[in-house]
Amino acid sequence: MVKKIEYIDEIFKLLKEELEQHKFPPVSHPKWDEIINTPFTTLISCILSLRTKDEVTDKASVRLLKKYNTPEKIVKLSEKKIQKLIYPVGFYKTKSKRIKEISNTIIDEYNSQVPDTIEGLLKLKGVGRKTANIVMVYGHKKSGFLPIDTHCHRIPNRLGWINTKTPDETEFALKKILPKKYWDDFNHLFVTFGQKICVPISPFCSKCPIENYCKKISVLKSR
Repeated sequence: MVKKIEYIDEIFKLLKEELEQHKFPPVSHPKWDEIINTPFTTLISCILSLRTKDEVTDKASVRLLKKYNTPEKIVKLSEKKIQKLIYPVGFYKTKSKRIKEISNTIIDEYNSQVPDTIEGLLKLKGVGRKTANIVMVYGHKKSGFLPIDTHCHRIPNRLGWINTKTPDETEFALKKILPKKYWDDFNHLFVTFGQKICVPISPFCSKCPIENYCKKISVLKSR
């Protein structure tokens, strides 16, 4: 792991310029057109997004959360109804059960308010560090958190910034070297970058805006 990321200001500047033409992931989009953006809707949308393509998550989130945007409204729905609204997200039957369980927990144990600490969020069944961090950043609008998904884990390793094995390791490693002023932008920039250019297999290095700053660790083939 490097002690300091060289040219970090230039890297983020180039990424922002390149990626502003692309749509950000649903849960991190700065403005939701059809859904009220709250910690609860962010949490539920994030649960829907797991193992699911963004365009599917987007549509399912609108179908469910445009009308049923509070835990009180969700618990009144049957699991079958939730399933119908969120299909075809991945594991939709499991997620419908989980969404209802979490809504009940928030009502019963948190006075209908989504926990505003990582520790509180992690106590919700099925919520891991990535989801908890996303809710803190994009739901509660709090700084000082780094949501790490597969793209946010893979790309810093590919760049040569860190050498980690899991997203959780990556979160703590990046917090030591990534300037805090970039934490809020990191997730949505690197997720979009990882989907459009720095893809897992055969990345598009020929059109990468930060190729000159990349060590291309473990890149066997590129386009």
